[in-house]
Amino acid sequence: MTGISADLTGKVALITGASSGLGAHFARVLARNGAHVALAARRADRLDTLARELRQFDIEVRTVAMDVTCADGPERAIAAAQEMGTFDILVNNAGMTEAAPVLDQDSATFDHVLSVNLNGAFAMAQAAARAMRDRGKGGSIVNTASILGLRQGYHLTAYAVSKAGVVQMTKNMALELARHGIRVNAIAPGYFRTDINSDFLDSEDGQRFVKSIPQRRTGDLHELDGPLLLLCSDAGSYMTGAVIPVDGGHLVTSL
Repeated sequence: MTGISADLTGKVALITGASSGLGAHFARVLARNGAHVALAARRADRLDTLARELRQFDIEVRTVAMDVTCADGPERAIAAAQEMGTFDILVNNAGMTEAAPVLDQDSATFDHVLSVNLNGAFAMAQAAARAMRDRGKGGSIVNTASILGLRQGYHLTAYAVSKAGVVQMTKNMALELARHGIRVNAIAPGYFRTDINSDFLDSEDGQRFVKSIPQRRTGDLHELDGPLLLLCSDAGSYMTGAVIPVDGGHLVTSL
């Protein structure tokens, strides 16, 4: 029997949406575990700050200012990763949300959310898969989905639709890419405190909402580390097409 390790020493990983929130955290986790990292997002100044922080782990770091909705964005991000060696891991994390009641949802905003969260995620995953296929050694693609891709929430129809698409995209890509040694999985986070949601979570409505979660709290970012390392490393070598909720039991609340 061969022991399995989540060590990523020498692996090359690309993280999109890396300038803040979950993406920046994911980059820190992979860097601490030995991976060379390419950081991709629109805000170059934040990427540069994070890159300086991560170089303390004695790894290589590249940054690329890009937008997943631009035609050349995915290819430029992958090229930055390939400067460091064999491209092994994509953490496909870029995303956004806009809240609006369904009756007030305008089509332009709806289209923009899907353009970033679903179309952009597909373009990034497709470009990564092509690069992994061409080098002939497989790899791991980890998509950031959401429990809202598996359940519903008020005023978040566009976001929920986009993340439901990411869930099904993950499974279909896993089916087609397994023959190339490429694993495609997703993490479906519940509610974690970030810059985007902190004001809501601190409000009276937010506090009531948190009490509806079975564990009666939001998640701490470090509680995503185990699933991320499992899916990025050889520890999850027989996993593909999986969508892992990390939500404090939110999906199993009673009716």
